[in-house]
Amino acid sequence: MRTAIYPGTFDPITLGHADVIQKSLKVCDRLIVATTNTKNKNYFFPIDRRIEIIKESLFSDLKFNKKRIVIVPFNTLTIDLCKKYKASIIIRGLRAVSDFEYEFQLAGMNKKLNNNIETIFLMSDIENQIISSNFVKEIAKLNGNISQFVTKSVIRSIKEKI
Repeated sequence: MRTAIYPGTFDPITLGHADVIQKSLKVCDRLIVATTNTKNKNYFFPIDRRIEIIKESLFSDLKFNKKRIVIVPFNTLTIDLCKKYKASIIIRGLRAVSDFEYEFQLAGMNKKLNNNIETIFLMSDIENQIISSNFVKEIAKLNGNISQFVTKSVIRSIKEKI
């Protein structure tokens, strides 16, 4: 069984993330969607709530296959998470050229830390490439319509929070 890790903050999960998840399932048998709780970020949702929202979005709203996707929290190196779940692939989503430099460096560092782990870059479809969690939060805070960027579960959760 080929296992991949898709790490990120997913604060909140967007349709761009969901697009990358769907594409990831074409290259792996099991996908670990891992949401981080590192201390250097100011999160909109706490980790437990993010996990709930990810599950609701993927399994209830989008009807993704629960048997192939596992959602977990983590606060370790991604390569340590790969070791824990016996994953040989790290999935990273790219939106624009501006993402590439950081992602390229990150992939290089992960490769230096564990030469057996490969990073695969996937791009979401063109209509989802402009979406970012930060834009979604900003639009929502200003009472804008975010329905074309996120699932109903995310909209509901953000409305409860604001």
